[in-house]
Amino acid sequence: MSYQNDFVFDAGIAARETDLLVVKIGGGAGVDLQACAADIARIAAVRPVVVVHGVSDHLNRLCDTRGVPVRTVTSPNGHISRYTDPETRDLYVEAAGSVNSDLVRHLRAFGAQAVGFAGERTPLVASRKEAIRAVVDGRVRLIRDDFSGTITAVRAEAIRAALADGLTPAVAPLANSADGLLNVDGDRAAAAAAAALGARDLIILSNVRGLYRSFGDESSFVEQVGGRDIEVALDWAQGRMKRKVLGAQEALEGGVTRVLIADGRENHPVSRALAGAGTEFVR
Repeated sequence: MSYQNDFVFDAGIAARETDLLVVKIGGGAGVDLQACAADIARIAAVRPVVVVHGVSDHLNRLCDTRGVPVRTVTSPNGHISRYTDPETRDLYVEAAGSVNSDLVRHLRAFGAQAVGFAGERTPLVASRKEAIRAVVDGRVRLIRDDFSGTITAVRAEAIRAALADGLTPAVAPLANSADGLLNVDGDRAAAAAAAALGARDLIILSNVRGLYRSFGDESSFVEQVGGRDIEVALDWAQGRMKRKVLGAQEALEGGVTRVLIADGRENHPVSRALAGAGTEFVR
């Protein structure tokens, strides 16, 4: 498959735009990691880019190979996340390292001087809750052996140093904590990184076109969400899209000018998002 010639990219416009761009590459099935890397490498030649990636599909396949069940938990307000018991946490760390290595390899193959931040090198810091509230069989219960976390800080110095050296940082969705490495939501990790680094734009690439008022109904596709309408957008969002909209909200509140949720399954997904594809969130 070619990733080079079927989209017109205005390098002159990009060259004039020197503000930092953060791109989150979704980890869901169907997202084309190689196509994303090709597009990011080309943009990184004229604009600094930080990449955050997901791991969900890779981890699901790894769990299947190792015979570990894939389980999710749903919070009382409807947010779905992976149940990360100690065994799953170990596989999560392994999957995150593997995807990070693949992404760095693809970025370098397309000409970007990429550097990976995974494992203990992660710039993300999080806290683990001793117990999380989840809806199980219609009742709210406490789960005490989950190793997911809430991001509390981004150690931006290492990322800034890499950018100053002309490198493209690739950050895995892992965070350091007093309880070891934790699973953190990639969309919210990208939002936290974008805010901490003072990025102008955040692009969240997924395996869907963007936000819908009624998922599956193309006529209900949402092209733009203003800051005052994000709470309504959270009601529209279904399943894991809620996390993406929440990430958009947190990024905007952190000073990011705009967030784009767009399709990562096609060629030149970042360029297409910047050209108007997907759902745009603005302050």
